[in-house]
Parts: sequence; C-alpha cells; structure tokens
Amino acid sequence: MKTMMNRTPKIALEEHFSAPGFDAYSAKYTRALPADFVARLDARLSDFDDQRLAEMDAGNIEFAVLSQTMPGVQAEMDVASAVRRARENNEFLAERVARHPKRFGAFAHVALQDPHEAARELERTVVEHGFKGALINGHTLGRYYEGGEFDVFWERAQALGVPIYLHPNAFSQPPALLEGMPVLQGAAWGWGVETAGHALRLLFGGVFDRYPRLTLLLGHMGEALPYQRRRIDSRFAAYPSGIKLARKPSEYIGSNILITTSGVCSAPALLGAIGELGAQAVLFSVDYPYESTAEACTFIEGAPLDERTRALVCYGNARRLFKLGSPQDLALLQI
Repeated sequence: MKTMMNRTPKIALEEHFSAPGFDAYSAKYTRALPADFVARLDARLSDFDDQRLAEMDAGNIEFAVLSQTMPGVQAEMDVASAVRRARENNEFLAERVARHPKRFGAFAHVALQDPHEAARELERTVVEHGFKGALINGHTLGRYYEGGEFDVFWERAQALGVPIYLHPNAFSQPPALLEGMPVLQGAAWGWGVETAGHALRLLFGGVFDRYPRLTLLLGHMGEALPYQRRRIDSRFAAYPSGIKLARKPSEYIGSNILITTSGVCSAPALLGAIGELGAQAVLFSVDYPYESTAEACTFIEGAPLDERTRALVCYGNARRLFKLGSPQDLALLQI
C-alpha cells in the first residue's frame, strides 16, 4: 500500500545493475571499500526481482531504466573484447527486462572504442529489444566524444530519437590540484567535474549544432552546469576562442542537455535547476543502489513544487522523452 508521502508516480533513469563478470572492471573503485559493504552492493546490483522491485513499490516508482554500472567496457583495453562484452551485457539485460517489461526499461552498453560498432549496437538494441537509448560511463580510455570520428554514433542516436545518458567516470589524468587527495578525485567532487567538462566538450565541439535534435542526459542535478549558465555565456563572449556556435552556450543546457536529480536530494538545488532550465528539463532519478530510494522519493514528494511541476519532474518529462504512453497522454504533457 502506497503511503501519502509516495503518492506521485515516478520514473527513474539512473538505476544500475552489473552483469556477470563486469565486477572486474569496477574493482579499482571497490577494492578500497569494506568487504561487507561491497558484498551488499554486489547483491543489490545483481538483483532484478526482490529488493529492487520492493523499493520501487514503496516509493511508487512505476518504471526504471536500468544501466550497467561504471566503468564497464569504457575501461576495456582490447577493442574486440569491448565490442563483444557490450553486446553480451545488452543480451543479459534484455533477458532480465523481459521478466518485468512493465517495470523496467534498458539503456544500452556500447563500446566507443569503435564508434561504428557502438552505433550499430545502439540501433540493434533499440530496434530488436526496445532499449530506451544508451548510458555511457564517461570517457573511453581517455578519449572524449566531440571529435568527428564519433559523429556516426551521435547521428544514429538522433536518427533513432533516443537520448544518451553521460554518466561519470574518474579523470583519465587527475589534475595536479587533486593529487594526494583521493576524496576529491571521486564521486564527492572529481567525477562531477569530469562529467560536466565532458558535456561542455561536446557542446563547444559543435556536436549539438551538427545534431540539433540530440538529447544528452546528465545526472546529479546536471553536474552543477545549470548554475553556471550565465557565467559560461559571459566568459565565452569575452575571450576569443575561434569557436563558432549557432546559439549561446547556455541555450543548449536545458534543450539538448537535460538533467536528472540523481543523488542530489536538495530542494534549493532543485528549485535553482528548474529556475535555470525550466520544469521540462529536469527529471527524477535515484542512482540505485548507490543512493537511497526512500530518501530520493521522500525528497521529491516533499519538495516545494506545484503539483504540475512535480508531475513533470517525477514522470511527465520521462514519459515524453521516452514515448511512454498513448499519443493522447503525451499531448497532455506539453506546455
């Protein structure tokens, strides 16, 4: 039975799992953690039925789009292995989603070591399995994705009409500023800086001018980018760079770049993001199992939003973006 505090339906988009054998890629991030904590985490990442669904039910999360936890094949040195293992991951996920098709969707795992293969795998999973797009765990072995060699992938995402979720990864080369400070290199700070910088590379690299209907999702309340929009515009205009964009930088953040609330249960931050981007650019997420489902759901229910805005953030924007619902239902979500 739903509690009053969880009365609003929700769709969650940054919700992780781990396919068999993929824990080896994550070992560099987990080896410093207590063994009992890692065991509990692994159990939650491998569960698709019991605890995951129970927590979704308690929070009135009607649908969750699942993705392979970081870094996955973004850390694979061998190109052929990366391509093969990405496909294996997607087949594993498709089988699990098929057990609960009304509760789970899927983001493809893709090997951007080979952008052409990544584009093919994105298309295959969307067409054959109904995947909702792809989640990429940051850079691939230090390669970022604004260059022309990656256009085949961006073109395919735009043509398919599916978003790409850019998830954090560790710095490929930690800056000297953070040397000797592991606490700043990880999720508390560095991962967000790396991901925001990656998104700005795509923006200033002209990806959204070349593919104007492309949608990129950023978690963690947009990795702080919503709050820097005016500053980015001001300094871009002030300092010659030789870069030409079709619009002000800020105009891509909130149109091509949408954000989720994952891991940032702060009402002032939420209100600021909505104030900067508009209510249609902000989507609910948890960041399961790294964050608390109960805390995320209680936060969004209690945030000082009018009910139409709460509905857009909790489920309306996701239904529109992922085409979840009838044409009549989706038409009602337009402002």
